[in-house]
Amino acid sequence: MTAIGMSSYSQAAPTAKRLSQRALVWLLCGAGGGLLALWRPSAFLPVVVAAASLWLLFTGFVLYFFRDPTPVAPQDREAIISPAHGLVDVVDETTEPEFMGGACRRVSVFLSVFDVHVQNAPVAGRVVLVRHQPGQFLNAMRTKSAQHNENQLIGIESLEAPGERVAVRQIAGFIARRVVAWVNEGDSVARGQRLGLIHFGSRCDLYLPLSTQITVKPGDKVVGGRTVVARRLSGATARRPASSASASTLPL
Repeated sequence: MTAIGMSSYSQAAPTAKRLSQRALVWLLCGAGGGLLALWRPSAFLPVVVAAASLWLLFTGFVLYFFRDPTPVAPQDREAIISPAHGLVDVVDETTEPEFMGGACRRVSVFLSVFDVHVQNAPVAGRVVLVRHQPGQFLNAMRTKSAQHNENQLIGIESLEAPGERVAVRQIAGFIARRVVAWVNEGDSVARGQRLGLIHFGSRCDLYLPLSTQITVKPGDKVVGGRTVVARRLSGATARRPASSASASTLPL
């Protein structure tokens, strides 16, 4: 088993740099091809200025999109924190057979292109499953995208509660065509630690045991690695049915 420091996987900036470099190459090739086609020296400066402006705009957006703030996770050991930045639009009970083993609670977060797209560990524990599933690229605003889109499931055995299992599903969208995990099976993760990255607009699902109480509702904005989305319960309290706030879906 390997342990990973909190800052070891801050890889969003290199991703932005690679995209910016690729965009520069494509723009230079396009500008060069345009100048050759025109074969007019007077067009050289306008074409270069236009290409440079487009590249600067694209680079600015990419750097903004792939920003990667370091979260300050709450220390409350009964709290479970959001794995993603964005808008909560689904809080319900569902079935996740592969890692959770059946019925569980789900908090689904929609990430717009203006949200941070780095995912964080909701609990401290050991990563025991990292599974990538190819699929479609439906609009991530549709809740059914979790079933059909390309996604990656990260399963964590919690060190904060005996026998607790928590899973995070990174879901690609119409624009987001790639999901990346920065952890491997067997790695130990701290609460709030970076787990991975989804490129552009997307969705992230958090699966929790039925013995947890959801503390957010559809329409709430959450911050990955910081916002408390659920709390652990025990005994009779854990067997209470879900409240109306924790079994609702925000109309899309």
